[in-house]
Amino acid sequence: MGKLFGTDGIRGLANGDLPVNLAFEVGLAVSEIMAENASGRKAKMLIGKDTRISGDMLESAIAAGLCAGGVDVVLCGIAPTPAVSYLVKECNFDAGFMISASHNPSEYNGIKIFDKDGFKLSDEIEEKIEYEIAHHHKIKLATGENIGVICKDDGIIEKYINHVSSLEKAACQPTEKNLEILIDCANGSASVTAGKIFPQCDIINTSPDGLNINKDCGSTCMELLFEKVVKGKYDIGIAFDGDADRCLAVDENGCIIDGDMILCAIAEEMKQAGTLKSDTLVVTKLSNMGLHKFCEERNFNVEQTDVGDKFVIERMLEKKFNLGGEQSGHVIALDYAGTGDGQITAMLILNILKKKNENASKVFGKMKKYPQVELNVEIPQNKSEIKQKIMADADVLNAEKAVREKLGNNGRIILRPSGTEPLIRIMIEGENYDIIAKYAKELEAVILNKLK
Repeated sequence: MGKLFGTDGIRGLANGDLPVNLAFEVGLAVSEIMAENASGRKAKMLIGKDTRISGDMLESAIAAGLCAGGVDVVLCGIAPTPAVSYLVKECNFDAGFMISASHNPSEYNGIKIFDKDGFKLSDEIEEKIEYEIAHHHKIKLATGENIGVICKDDGIIEKYINHVSSLEKAACQPTEKNLEILIDCANGSASVTAGKIFPQCDIINTSPDGLNINKDCGSTCMELLFEKVVKGKYDIGIAFDGDADRCLAVDENGCIIDGDMILCAIAEEMKQAGTLKSDTLVVTKLSNMGLHKFCEERNFNVEQTDVGDKFVIERMLEKKFNLGGEQSGHVIALDYAGTGDGQITAMLILNILKKKNENASKVFGKMKKYPQVELNVEIPQNKSEIKQKIMADADVLNAEKAVREKLGNNGRIILRPSGTEPLIRIMIEGENYDIIAKYAKELEAVILNKLK
């Protein structure tokens, strides 16, 4: 068995490299590992899902595995990933599952697991779960009264909705200006929550059919939002991804406001309010050089981690920081949530915009972005050994080194295997777009040649 967990849980093609029997085995293994905190009582765990057609199937399989291991299960139905994270801690569950492939197309799905405090699992716990799955025949199944039971609680999501809605009162007081706001829910999890959290906003893409999640909408495809914001003369547009743990925005001119720009604005606001712990922002190595310049000019400290919101959160917890995130739109505000939360991010964005009483382009455009080129090289099979072989190849390493030397201090290159998709990712940043685009294509050609 290869490694199951990537940078954001287990992910793959539903009934392909994420078969239904694996979902059962994950539930059974977690019942063995995570139920240890129950201390003599029956453990209780929560399961949420996004709107993919395979969600019901995987939910049933995970729930069956948990029950077979003696765990009671509560199904909360369609929910954002951060809602599961919040409810696990708020309602004293022993663990929580979110069935979602986040921003990926509908044919993919995934399993994210949260501990009793609402945080993603450590590498150590993930390794224990993988070991138990590989040796599941040794797990003792529950019998008689010890078998777990399943119940549905569609109303539990209201606790999360109330939590996010309360942030409007806790943060900046609105001005007299009524903002015109458009929100894109990506036909995903936010379809069941955004209307209640943002009743004053116009909302689109809230009609999931199991297949249209992230399809030509949401934070991974924002062309429709760009167009509608400009034509409708909105002050700002907000876009979530399929499980609503990411948030990107569009200013009044139809220009994107990415995660780095959002983080800079929130960090500046928190620093002025004296609430940014240690005056530090935690980001990944993919964050734009413009973010680092912005923070340097304002005397912020920047901590940098590997790619993945999991690593950002680990650094924040380790050093007691309270703001971090990724360019992709994962924003972690630990004062309010234990994971990236698109709707909390949107609330913070709107509160800043109301307080400043200025155009979104001015409020969020203070960070000047360096040009970036990103290319994805598809791996024929999503196998870690193929990715590792490419990353260790001498010709690939030499090509990467040559680009790095050409860029010098005026740019940077990041070559990495995706933790969630069958891809090798190339990112090059520099002062001249045409030059870095040329470098990226050259490196892509070397990798494609090796794949042949």
